[in-house]
Amino acid sequence: MARIDVSPCNTLEDLSAALQPIMHYFGGGFGEADLARWSKIIDIPRMHAAREDGQVVGGAGAFTFEMSVPGGTVPSAGVTVVGVLPTHRRRGILSAMMRAQIDDVYRRGEPVAWLWASEETIYRQFGYGMASLSGEVEIPKSAIAFERNLDRRGVTRIVTEDEALEPFASIYDRLRREQPGMFSRTPDWWKYRRLADTDRGRAGGAGMLNRILLTIDGKPEAYALYRVHQSFEGATTNGFLNVIEAVGATDQATREIWRYLLDLDWVARIKTAQLSVDHPLVFLMARPRLMRMRLTDALWVRLVDVPKALAARRLTPGEAVVIDVRDSFCPWNAGRYRIDGRSAERTEAAPDMAVEVNALGSVYLGGFTFGQLARAGMIEELRPGAVARADALFPRERAPWCPEIF
Repeated sequence: MARIDVSPCNTLEDLSAALQPIMHYFGGGFGEADLARWSKIIDIPRMHAAREDGQVVGGAGAFTFEMSVPGGTVPSAGVTVVGVLPTHRRRGILSAMMRAQIDDVYRRGEPVAWLWASEETIYRQFGYGMASLSGEVEIPKSAIAFERNLDRRGVTRIVTEDEALEPFASIYDRLRREQPGMFSRTPDWWKYRRLADTDRGRAGGAGMLNRILLTIDGKPEAYALYRVHQSFEGATTNGFLNVIEAVGATDQATREIWRYLLDLDWVARIKTAQLSVDHPLVFLMARPRLMRMRLTDALWVRLVDVPKALAARRLTPGEAVVIDVRDSFCPWNAGRYRIDGRSAERTEAAPDMAVEVNALGSVYLGGFTFGQLARAGMIEELRPGAVARADALFPRERAPWCPEIF
């Protein structure tokens, strides 16, 4: 069996080759225009390539992000485009790439790595824990009424890509400061990833990208990105509105932008695939059952440096708990930590509970509690009351939400 070497990419050609394994599973078609956009949003050395006799057979990348966590932000690696060619499965290539990537993240001083998993069974073995859920909804036009009439405020208008950049980014950043699970976006990310109306974005019958800005008293307060998938049956529309992203800087602005989206004519349904589980729509809708909300796993989080990761997150002062962290993939994390709401420091004291590092990833953003994991048998409580004490130290203000799959 030939030897597999894993190393960072150095050139645009390397990047292109390393992206091909994952594109195999998405139908290929990754052209020069796609590559040009990718080169604007990822640092080429953050893409690892697995090579056999010089031929690339696998790739794994990471974006450089600042992730919002309860009470602050943390430097992080947004893991993406991980794939191995089907001709080279079950040969340890994925494990080798994950090893190289995590080691690189650790060297860069990023305490956290996170991702959206195409196959959720893969990443637990590398220490990732399911950290949030998201809702996919499909609202028929017959069920767009709100539970109560609200006074309308604000003005909406369609804007161009250039007009959208500054106000959309400011709205997004206002929300990001208080919403766990969101990540920093550079101007290039907005231009080449979120606001561009690409041929790939119009695939599957999708129409043009619409960019809607909502202002209240002249101030940008919300925006929406959507495409219309139009079709007709019996001279009546059977199409749907696909809401790619709808963000309000305030609760009122969120209500207003969704009122705009639900009121759009000439569609039979309104769909969106990334809705937070505590989104106001759940209570705004007069008939929430007809939203047909289907939950799925969303963000998966990996604590690469446990004490630094916990130091970046708000903790509530309270009775200390000693947690024995088990981490076979990143042995530098393994050990006992005393957490008292002010700090998380190594200790030799007897542990109150024992957890795999996955469990810490699951509670890190506030999407789940130690109690939930304990009931599922994922936490070993060594002293009565330890799980409850741990939950008291980790405040949860709102469900984590990331509006974009990266």
